[in-house]
Amino acid sequence: MQEFGDILDNHVLLVALFACLIAQLSKLLVEVTKNRKFSLRMLMTSGGMPSSHSALVTALAMGVGQTLGWASPEFAITVVFAVIVMYDAAGVRQAAGKQARIINQIIDEIFVEGKEFNEDRLKELLGHTPFQVIVGLALGIAVSCLAANAY
Repeated sequence: MQEFGDILDNHVLLVALFACLIAQLSKLLVEVTKNRKFSLRMLMTSGGMPSSHSALVTALAMGVGQTLGWASPEFAITVVFAVIVMYDAAGVRQAAGKQARIINQIIDEIFVEGKEFNEDRLKELLGHTPFQVIVGLALGIAVSCLAANAY
Protein backbone atom coordinates (compact mmCIF):
# COMPACT_ATOMS: atom_id res chain seq x y z
CA MET A 1 0.00 0.00 0.00
CA GLN A 2 2.98 2.31 0.55
CA GLU A 3 3.62 2.27 -3.23
CA PHE A 4 0.27 3.96 -3.78
CA GLY A 5 1.24 6.67 -1.31
CA ASP A 6 4.38 7.31 -3.35
CA ILE A 7 2.18 8.84 -6.04
CA LEU A 8 1.99 11.96 -3.90
CA ASP A 9 5.79 12.19 -4.13
CA ASN A 10 5.71 12.23 -7.95
CA HIS A 11 6.44 15.90 -8.59
CA VAL A 12 6.06 15.59 -12.39
CA LEU A 13 2.59 14.04 -12.08
CA LEU A 14 1.42 16.56 -9.51
CA VAL A 15 2.57 19.54 -11.60
CA ALA A 16 0.83 18.12 -14.69
CA LEU A 17 -2.40 17.62 -12.75
CA PHE A 18 -2.08 21.12 -11.30
CA ALA A 19 -1.72 22.57 -14.83
CA CYS A 20 -4.88 20.70 -15.84
CA LEU A 21 -6.72 22.03 -12.79
CA ILE A 22 -5.66 25.61 -13.55
CA ALA A 23 -6.89 25.21 -17.14
CA GLN A 24 -10.25 23.88 -15.95
CA LEU A 25 -10.63 26.73 -13.46
CA SER A 26 -9.71 29.16 -16.26
CA LYS A 27 -12.61 27.77 -18.33
CA LEU A 28 -14.94 28.76 -15.52
CA LEU A 29 -13.51 32.30 -15.48
CA VAL A 30 -13.80 32.54 -19.28
CA GLU A 31 -17.44 31.39 -19.09
CA VAL A 32 -18.27 33.99 -16.43
CA THR A 33 -16.48 36.76 -18.34
CA LYS A 34 -17.76 35.85 -21.79
CA ASN A 35 -21.34 34.75 -21.11
CA ARG A 36 -21.99 36.32 -17.68
CA LYS A 37 -23.00 32.85 -16.52
CA PHE A 38 -21.55 30.87 -13.60
CA SER A 39 -21.64 27.15 -14.38
CA LEU A 40 -19.77 24.64 -12.24
CA ARG A 41 -20.37 22.19 -15.08
CA MET A 42 -17.53 23.94 -16.92
CA LEU A 43 -15.10 22.39 -14.41
CA MET A 44 -15.84 18.91 -15.75
CA THR A 45 -16.46 19.54 -19.43
CA SER A 46 -14.19 18.95 -22.39
CA GLY A 47 -13.57 21.63 -24.98
CA GLY A 48 -13.38 25.33 -24.35
CA MET A 49 -10.67 27.85 -23.53
CA PRO A 50 -7.96 26.90 -22.67
CA SER A 51 -7.36 23.26 -23.52
CA SER A 52 -6.79 21.40 -20.26
CA HIS A 53 -5.64 18.38 -22.28
CA SER A 54 -2.87 20.50 -23.81
CA ALA A 55 -1.90 21.98 -20.46
CA LEU A 56 -1.73 18.52 -18.87
CA VAL A 57 0.39 16.80 -21.52
CA THR A 58 2.66 19.81 -22.02
CA ALA A 59 3.36 20.12 -18.30
CA LEU A 60 3.96 16.36 -18.19
CA ALA A 61 6.46 16.51 -21.06
CA MET A 62 8.19 19.55 -19.59
CA GLY A 63 8.43 17.89 -16.20
CA VAL A 64 9.95 14.76 -17.70
CA GLY A 65 12.42 16.88 -19.67
CA GLN A 66 13.36 18.91 -16.59
CA THR A 67 13.72 15.79 -14.43
CA LEU A 68 15.25 13.18 -16.73
CA GLY A 69 16.84 15.40 -19.35
CA TRP A 70 15.85 16.80 -22.71
CA ALA A 71 17.68 14.01 -24.56
CA SER A 72 16.06 11.17 -22.58
CA PRO A 73 13.85 8.59 -24.30
CA GLU A 74 11.15 9.34 -21.71
CA PHE A 75 11.05 12.99 -22.80
CA ALA A 76 10.75 11.90 -26.44
CA ILE A 77 7.86 9.59 -25.54
CA THR A 78 5.98 12.30 -23.66
CA VAL A 79 6.50 14.82 -26.47
CA VAL A 80 5.07 12.39 -29.04
CA PHE A 81 2.19 11.65 -26.66
CA ALA A 82 1.58 15.40 -26.20
CA VAL A 83 1.57 16.07 -29.94
CA ILE A 84 -0.94 13.25 -30.52
CA VAL A 85 -3.25 14.52 -27.76
CA MET A 86 -3.11 18.12 -29.00
CA TYR A 87 -3.63 17.07 -32.63
CA ASP A 88 -6.62 14.99 -31.57
CA ALA A 89 -8.05 17.84 -29.47
CA ALA A 90 -7.83 20.37 -32.31
CA GLY A 91 -8.56 17.99 -35.17
CA VAL A 92 -10.59 14.85 -34.66
CA ARG A 93 -12.56 15.94 -31.60
CA GLN A 94 -13.32 19.37 -33.06
CA ALA A 95 -14.62 17.72 -36.25
CA ALA A 96 -16.80 15.39 -34.15
CA GLY A 97 -18.19 18.44 -32.34
CA LYS A 98 -19.06 20.11 -35.65
CA GLN A 99 -20.80 16.94 -36.80
CA ALA A 100 -22.76 16.78 -33.53
CA ARG A 101 -23.88 20.40 -34.00
CA ILE A 102 -25.13 19.65 -37.53
CA ILE A 103 -26.93 16.46 -36.44
CA ASN A 104 -28.58 18.33 -33.57
CA GLN A 105 -29.71 21.02 -36.02
CA ILE A 106 -31.17 18.38 -38.35
CA ILE A 107 -33.00 16.76 -35.43
CA ASP A 108 -34.39 20.15 -34.37
CA GLU A 109 -35.68 20.81 -37.88
CA ILE A 110 -37.16 17.35 -38.48
CA PHE A 111 -38.67 16.75 -35.08
CA VAL A 112 -40.51 19.98 -34.43
CA GLU A 113 -42.77 20.37 -31.42
CA GLY A 114 -45.43 17.72 -31.15
CA LYS A 115 -43.39 14.89 -32.62
CA GLU A 116 -41.86 12.35 -30.26
CA PHE A 117 -38.08 11.89 -30.23
CA ASN A 118 -36.53 10.34 -27.16
CA GLU A 119 -32.83 10.49 -27.98
CA ASP A 120 -30.45 12.74 -26.04
CA ARG A 121 -28.82 15.58 -27.87
CA LEU A 122 -25.23 15.03 -28.91
CA LYS A 123 -22.49 16.88 -27.06
CA GLU A 124 -21.20 19.60 -29.38
CA LEU A 125 -18.30 21.03 -27.41
CA LEU A 126 -15.82 18.17 -27.77
CA GLY A 127 -12.67 19.64 -29.21
CA HIS A 128 -10.64 22.80 -29.32
CA THR A 129 -9.67 25.46 -31.79
CA PRO A 130 -5.95 25.60 -32.57
CA PHE A 131 -5.76 28.80 -30.50
CA GLN A 132 -7.25 27.06 -27.45
CA VAL A 133 -4.67 24.27 -27.84
CA ILE A 134 -1.82 26.79 -28.10
CA VAL A 135 -3.03 28.62 -24.98
CA GLY A 136 -3.19 25.28 -23.15
CA LEU A 137 0.33 24.47 -24.36
CA ALA A 138 1.62 27.82 -23.09
CA LEU A 139 -0.15 27.31 -19.77
CA GLY A 140 1.44 23.87 -19.35
CA ILE A 141 4.89 25.25 -20.07
CA ALA A 142 4.39 28.17 -17.67
CA VAL A 143 3.12 26.00 -14.81
CA SER A 144 5.95 23.51 -15.28
CA CYS A 145 8.61 26.23 -15.38
CA LEU A 146 7.19 28.01 -12.33
CA ALA A 147 7.03 24.69 -10.43
CA ALA A 148 10.64 23.90 -11.39
CA ASN A 149 11.77 27.28 -10.07
CA ALA A 150 9.89 26.66 -6.83
CA TYR A 151 11.93 23.55 -6.05
